[in-house]
Amino acid sequence: MKNEIVKTGTKIGATIGGLAFLVFGIVPGFYFGSYGTLILLQKLMGGTVEPTLFVRAAVVVGILVGISCIAAVSIVVGGLLGTALGYTVSLPSALRGKKAAQETA
Repeated sequence: MKNEIVKTGTKIGATIGGLAFLVFGIVPGFYFGSYGTLILLQKLMGGTVEPTLFVRAAVVVGILVGISCIAAVSIVVGGLLGTALGYTVSLPSALRGKKAAQETA
C-alpha cells in the first residue's frame, strides 16, 4: 500500500513538473540557451560574433540544450516533491500499522 502511494505521488509530481515546464520553462530555456551560447562563442572567438551559418547552428543547438536542461530539472524536482508528498501521505497509516502491531505483541 505504501509503495503504491509513493509511486503515485512520484508520477503526479513529475506530471505537475512537466506542466510547470510547459507553462513557465520554455521561454527561460530558450533565452538562457541562446544567451549562454552567444557568450560562449564570443569568448571562444575572441570578439564579436558574426551571424554565420556555424553561429546560427550553434545557437539552435544551445537553445535545444537549454530547453532540455530546464525540462529535466522541472520533471525531476516535480518527481522529488511528489515522492516526498507520497511519503507524507502514507506516514499516518504506517504509524497506525506499527502501533497496532505493538499492541498485539
